[in-house]
Amino acid sequence: MKAHYGYKDGAGSFFIIIDTDKCTCCDERGCVSACPEGVLEIITDDYDDEVAAVAEDHRKKIKYSCAPCKPDRDRPPLPCVSACASGAIMHSW
Repeated sequence: MKAHYGYKDGAGSFFIIIDTDKCTCCDERGCVSACPEGVLEIITDDYDDEVAAVAEDHRKKIKYSCAPCKPDRDRPPLPCVSACASGAIMHSW
């Protein structure tokens, strides 16, 4: 299942998408520690699996919370995506 965390407004759609099926297979959880803004956390989902999720206080401001890692040009690989060994994390913008 793909969980979408974020929002859509007049400026666009701003979501972090986490493929929970891939995430449950990961034991490293490097994405959480790789995020310099503390956007990600580990939660227990509805199926009692531990998965990464966007922290509640970042969900309505995800565009701004992720801004330090997402410059307008010459964007390096995103820390959370690079640290995700299972390839479960994507950004929509």
